Amino acid sequence: ITNKLITDLGEYQKKVSSQIMLSDNQVSVEITLNKSKIFNRLAFIYILLGLVFLVLMFVQLFKPNFNIKRIFRATRFILYLFVVLHTLGLLARWYVSGHAPWSNGYESMIYIAWTSALAGIIFTRKTIGGLAATTILAGVVLLIALLSYMNPEITPLVPVLKSYWLTIHVSLEAGSYGFLMLGAVIGILNLLIVASVNKTRLENSVRTIQELTYVSELTITGGLFMLSIGTFLGGIWANESWGRYWGWDAKETWALVSILVYAIILHMRLIPKCNGLVLYNLLTIFGLASVIMTYYGVNYYLSGLHSYAAGDPVPIPNWVYYAVASLIVLATVAFYKKRKYQIH
Repeated sequence: ITNKLITDLGEYQKKVSSQIMLSDNQVSVEITLNKSKIFNRLAFIYILLGLVFLVLMFVQLFKPNFNIKRIFRATRFILYLFVVLHTLGLLARWYVSGHAPWSNGYESMIYIAWTSALAGIIFTRKTIGGLAATTILAGVVLLIALLSYMNPEITPLVPVLKSYWLTIHVSLEAGSYGFLMLGAVIGILNLLIVASVNKTRLENSVRTIQELTYVSELTITGGLFMLSIGTFLGGIWANESWGRYWGWDAKETWALVSILVYAIILHMRLIPKCNGLVLYNLLTIFGLASVIMTYYGVNYYLSGLHSYAAGDPVPIPNWVYYAVASLIVLATVAFYKKRKYQIH
């Protein structure tokens, strides 16, 4: 009797709600997606690959005569395979939900991790340090997505998000975060290299720092273009939805702040005495605070019209304070080494 009731209920749902019911193929794909736990596993795989790239970078730094080309190429090929897998996971979620997979907090994080990996492949595929930063960043972002307050459930769209602008505007805005975050992680890596400099490997270290800084400038420039265009297009969407282009909403304001912050960072290299490698890399790290505020702070601590990805406010973890303190210590050591060895 119970089985018959369930079968009858299913038939009734298909008859009455066929327009909103998932097809058998969508249900099958969603079950496969849930069982595979693809994003959970990719988080640890990315971090593992990042550690391999990091070891290779320091081997190249401390022992420049050691041949690591084959290991580097093999590891890079493995990374490409997992980025393809990440792409398929996003496409599967898109197919099941029927909309672009960046409509809530969890989806935006797995998308930002993907854009981080994509930025690395585009700009740093020949740079060991750049790929180390890329894979570690992608893994950490996916780990954040696994936190308890991020809901992985596939849910219907909020009415105002039922627009083609979701695919255009949000993809550019959230995608830019991956590029800008990659610039910050490269900045941390550069400061670590500066802090470990000594006389014997000064020339090799400076060459590595310069190479990574060029990559950082490319990624941040790309991210700034995406953020600026996305904010401009967001004004057009706001006019269609709310009848005004700009209303100084919290998200709009902080998006503008982020644009100005990164525009200043990129243009400081044109100012004498402000164009040093160490200062630039330090600014890319602390410039990320504006992105964190735009994405995380606005969603979870401020009220406004852009609260689709919001959840209950969560306390700031203690590790955040430790991380900031560690960055200050790292920056202090890096500036000391900069003065000692005259790194410009």
